[in-house]
Amino acid sequence: MIDIRSDTVTVPTQAMRAMMSSAEVGDDVFSEDKTVNRLQEYVADILGKEDALFVPSGTMSNQICLALHSHAGDEAIVEGESHIFHYETGAPSLIARVQLYCVPSQKGEMKSEDVQNAIRPGDYYFPRTAVICVENTHNRHGGTVVSLQNLEELKTLAKANGCVFHCDGARLWNAEAATGISVKEYASYFDTLSVCLSKGLGAPAGSLVVGTRDHIRMARKWRKMLGGGMRQAGILAAGGLYALENNRGLLQYDHANAQLFAELLEQSECVTVLAKPETNIVLFTARNNEFIEKCKEKGLLISRGRPGLYRAVFHFQTSENQTRQAADVVRKVAEER
Repeated sequence: MIDIRSDTVTVPTQAMRAMMSSAEVGDDVFSEDKTVNRLQEYVADILGKEDALFVPSGTMSNQICLALHSHAGDEAIVEGESHIFHYETGAPSLIARVQLYCVPSQKGEMKSEDVQNAIRPGDYYFPRTAVICVENTHNRHGGTVVSLQNLEELKTLAKANGCVFHCDGARLWNAEAATGISVKEYASYFDTLSVCLSKGLGAPAGSLVVGTRDHIRMARKWRKMLGGGMRQAGILAAGGLYALENNRGLLQYDHANAQLFAELLEQSECVTVLAKPETNIVLFTARNNEFIEKCKEKGLLISRGRPGLYRAVFHFQTSENQTRQAADVVRKVAEER
């Protein structure tokens, strides 16, 4: 079975397992797990921030950051197709107790004038705009990369309006691989970031909150409240370290396979690719009412994207040959009457 539903379906390699099994561990709730500490220092360093905190998931890291920057009744601006809005189970309303203001975009880049119009006036009967959030790369727009120009505009806007600027950087590593711009440069625009280890990098679990020492001091408190203290978490952290040190360089091959897949799909009149993939995600339409089920019958697992779209996500455990086989299945299923 070829599985390109998501880049979260990877499994640890033997080399990663070996590093995890030999990890030096301690009680991370007491900040005594040396492997977790090393991971946090490493990620903070490569992103150019003061500190980082290892947490179980990207949802938790995003929600911690919203809670850090907001008070109950505040508002956070997000892009309308963002992960925070669609896939975090309404958590902002429960954890940070904020509401979301969704700004639409074409490729995940919110226009500065649209964001400016979304920032609330200071009148008492409006919620306070506390945070502006950017997702980079952007999942539901097909792994698109947010440009530095757009980040600069939004950073300037956030600062001028007293807002915190946060990045859901679950796939920030893919932006780096696609553009050659370092994650440190991307991170320099933001007050806080969430970065994920279990997507394209292939670790079994984990994300990090990244920001100032004060941010991380309070983030540790929020992690505890949310049940995210994992004690001897160095076993998981070791997988993340291995992924960062060994798998970042593989992301460009994922992108190449995504581009190959898109090119092969375009050979069929029954398949329409939304846009040339910028990273590892391909969004497409296909003629068949039971498309996902019929692909599965032929040995291919794919997922749904935005309404009316299917999604294929490439990862380091998908070979070029499997990519070609996957494209062949999609074309055959789409062309069935």
